[in-house]
Amino acid sequence: MKTLLIVYHSATGGARQMAEAAALGAASESAVKTRLRRAVEAGTDDLLNADGYLFVAPENLAAMAGLMKDFFDRTYYPVLEKLNGRPYAGLICAGSDGTSAARQIARIATGWRLKSIAEPIIVCTHAQTPETIQAAKIIGPADLERCRALGAALATGLAMGVF
Repeated sequence: MKTLLIVYHSATGGARQMAEAAALGAASESAVKTRLRRAVEAGTDDLLNADGYLFVAPENLAAMAGLMKDFFDRTYYPVLEKLNGRPYAGLICAGSDGTSAARQIARIATGWRLKSIAEPIIVCTHAQTPETIQAAKIIGPADLERCRALGAALATGLAMGVF
């Protein structure tokens, strides 16, 4: 049985909702085990024991959120050269843009020699004031459906051996 690892960080709930939607989509593929792990809890064993990855992060101050970066910092060198060719995709929850966080994840994945299976999905919450930036987020149904569909596609590709 193949394993899909979904690693996420979320301070205001937006990225968590996106990760959960992707996990729900992936769960529709019975031949794939889905592991949903918070970035602060995920480690090298999680990466080594998975066949594909979905990285889900908020963008803070035009960069990937610090606790997601911490996950990559802790795991990067211990798994280097051990994940080559495995598939991945990214989901970003952003207040206005999201492309910087998506680029950071792509650069790390390139170093690990992972294979991108889709363009990153960036969900923009339009949070621009201190109050809205720090407020709990509610991701709309259409965006959650895009996340669900990506989780399902990644799991199906793993199950079929496409990736």
